[in-house]
Amino acid sequence: MASTSNLNRNTGPTGTPVGKRGNYKEFVSCQHFYFNGTEGAVNLIRWFERTESVFSHSHYAEENKVTYATGTLTDNALSWWNSYTQPIRIDQANQITWTELKRLLTDKYCPRTEVKKMEDEFYNLVMKVNDLKTYIRRFQELAVLCPNMVLNAEKLMEVFINGLLRSIEGNVTASKPQTLEEAHMAHEIMDQINKALIFVARS
Repeated sequence: MASTSNLNRNTGPTGTPVGKRGNYKEFVSCQHFYFNGTEGAVNLIRWFERTESVFSHSHYAEENKVTYATGTLTDNALSWWNSYTQPIRIDQANQITWTELKRLLTDKYCPRTEVKKMEDEFYNLVMKVNDLKTYIRRFQELAVLCPNMVLNAEKLMEVFINGLLRSIEGNVTASKPQTLEEAHMAHEIMDQINKALIFVARS
C-alpha cells in the first residue's frame, strides 16, 4: 500500500536513454544532394561526403543507411542500383553495408583508367599564376580521390608545398607548418604579396 501511494516513485523506463535515430523523411530533407552517375568521380566523392555528414548529424542506424542513401540515386545511377538489386531482391540488397555500397559505386563510376589520370594530375599539380584558391580546392579534391598517393599527413603537406609557386614556397616552408591546414596559410602570404605588387605598381 505504501508503494502504491508513493507519488515520487520512478514509473518510467529504466536504463540509459537512447538518442533519437533519424528517419528517411529527415534524411531527404537534409540531403539535398543527388548522384545520377554522369557527374564523374569528383561529384561521387562529394555525394559520399554529403551523405556521411547527414548520417553523422542524426545518428542513423547502420541497417538504414543503404536504403536511405540509394533513395538519392537518380537516372543512370538509379538504373545501375535497380539492376544490382534485381537478382538478389531489394531487401537483401539493402542489407549490404554503407562501406560496401561505396566500394560498388566507386568500382562502377571511378574506373581505374580515370583514377590513373587523377593520380597523374595529383602528382604533377602545380599552382597556376596567383590562383591559390583554385590550387587548394583541386588539391583537396584529388587528395580524397587518390588516397593511396599520400599515406600520411606529413607527405600530404610536402606534396602541397611542392606545388606552390616558388616565390611563396620558401616562406611557407620556413614557417615549418605541422599540418596541411597550417600550410594553407600560404593564402595569407599570397595576399600580402599581391598587395605589395599593387603598391609598387602605383608608386
